[in-house]
Amino acid sequence: MKISFAAPVLPASGALVLTIAKGGVLDGMAAEADHATSGALSKAIAASHFDGEAKATLEVVAPPGLNVDRVLLVGSGEGLDVRLAEDIGGTVYTALATSGSESGVLFWPLAESAAAAGLGAALASYRFDKYRTQLQDKEKPTLAELTIASSDFEAAHKSYERDGARIVEAVAFARDFVSEPGNVLYPETYAEGLRDLESVGVSVEVFDHAALEELKMATLLGVAQGSAREARVVVMHWSGADGPPIVLVGKGVTFDTGGISIKPSSGMEEMKWDMGGSAAVAGAMRAIAGRKAAANVVGIVGLVENMPSATAQRPGDVVTSYSGQTVEVINTDAEGRLVLADLLAYVIERFKPHAVVDLATLTGAMVMALAHEYAGMFSNDDKLAASLVAAGEAVDEKLWRFPLHNTYDKMLKSQIADMKNIGPREAGAITAAQFLKRFVGNVPWAHLDIAGTAWTDKARPTVPKGATGYGVRLLDRLVRDVYES
Repeated sequence: MKISFAAPVLPASGALVLTIAKGGVLDGMAAEADHATSGALSKAIAASHFDGEAKATLEVVAPPGLNVDRVLLVGSGEGLDVRLAEDIGGTVYTALATSGSESGVLFWPLAESAAAAGLGAALASYRFDKYRTQLQDKEKPTLAELTIASSDFEAAHKSYERDGARIVEAVAFARDFVSEPGNVLYPETYAEGLRDLESVGVSVEVFDHAALEELKMATLLGVAQGSAREARVVVMHWSGADGPPIVLVGKGVTFDTGGISIKPSSGMEEMKWDMGGSAAVAGAMRAIAGRKAAANVVGIVGLVENMPSATAQRPGDVVTSYSGQTVEVINTDAEGRLVLADLLAYVIERFKPHAVVDLATLTGAMVMALAHEYAGMFSNDDKLAASLVAAGEAVDEKLWRFPLHNTYDKMLKSQIADMKNIGPREAGAITAAQFLKRFVGNVPWAHLDIAGTAWTDKARPTVPKGATGYGVRLLDRLVRDVYES
C-alpha cells in the first residue's frame, strides 16, 4: 500500500478518516465534515458508544453532503504520542483494508507524529498471500493508498521516506522469510535469499558445509546432520563506520522436528518459524543499511534443518564446539543453543566486537513465563541490557530481563563432557542462556529469547496475524541510539 502526505483538504472520493479526542467532541475538520453532512456524524456518535477512546472506531457509510464512500472516526484518546500514532495508523488501515474504498485520507492533528501514523498503517498492511489462490473478493484488500493530511506534510513526508519506509521494507523482509514453508525455505534457499541484502550495500558471505567442517563448527553441524539439506552460515557486514562492530547473531532453524528427540505432531507445522531470530537479524541489517547508518554492524545467522534420520545426531553424543569446549547432547530438541554456541565463539574471535546480541526462538519455557507479550532477555552487561530495554520500549518490542548466575551452571554439569546441552525442566530458559554464556567470555553480550514473540495468532494494530518481524525495529533502534557515530 502506498503512503503519501498532503495538505488538509476534504477528499472528493474514497474514505475520509477523522481523529476524535476522548469525549467524542467534533472540532476542526471533524466539525466541518459534520456540518457538510447536516450533522450525520454527531448523530452517529450520539447513537453509539463511541467516545473517542484510543483506537476505537465508528464508521458512517455514504454520508450525505460529502462525495466519499465512508467517514471513519477513530479515537485518539487523552494524549497522542508517537507510539499511539503508530497504533492508530494501523487501526485505520485494518478498518479500511477490505472496505471497498480504494483510497483514504487521514486528517492528522499533530504534525510531529504524522509520519508515525503512516508507518503504523504501512506495517499493518503486510500480507502473505503468496500461496492463496482462492481468495474471495471480500477477503482481498481494496485500499491501495492512504494519505496523511497534516499541516507540515512536507516534513512528515521527508521523515517517513528517511526512516519509516526503510523500516517497513525491513520488517516485511523478515516477515516474508518467517512465513515461508519449510519445503521452500531451507538453508540453501535462505542463504541465497539473504544475498538480496547486497542491493542495499551489505556484504554477504556464505559458508557451505565444507567450509563449516573446515572451521570445525561441530555443534552447529551436529544439528544439521540428520537432514538432506546441508547447513549454511551467512555473515552480513554493514561498514558504516570504523571501530569494533556490534554483532547481531540469529538462530536459523528453518524447520525443527526436534530430531531424534522428536516433538509431538500437534502444532509441529509452526516450527517453520524456528528461524525467527535469524530473520530479525536479516531485517535489521536491511534497515540499518537502508538508512545508511553511521555504524559498523555485523550480522551472522546459522541456517540448519533439524530432522530425524539414520544420520541424525543421537541423544548421548558428544561434540566439540568451535571454541574447543565439549558438549554432551542430552536432548536433540535443544538444538538452537548448539547452533548459537559456534556462531558466538566464531564472531567474537573474528571480529573482536564492541558488543554481541543474539536472538533465538529458543525455549518453550520462555513462552510459559511471558506468554506472547515480552521477549526474555539475559545479559552479562547492565549498560547493554538497559539500552536494549529502552530501545524495545520505544518501538513496542518489549523485553523483560531474567537472571544469570553461576548457581545455574551445576544444572548443566555432564559426567563425560564439559557440559550438557540441557538441564532439568525447571529454569529451562535460564539454563539455556547460561549455556550460551559459556561461549562469550567477557564480551558485553545479551541473549534475547523471542520464542513467544516471533509469531502471533492475535493481530495487534501494527502487527497482523502470523510472522511479526519482532526484533527488526528493536535492533535498528539500538544501533541508532547507542552505536551510531
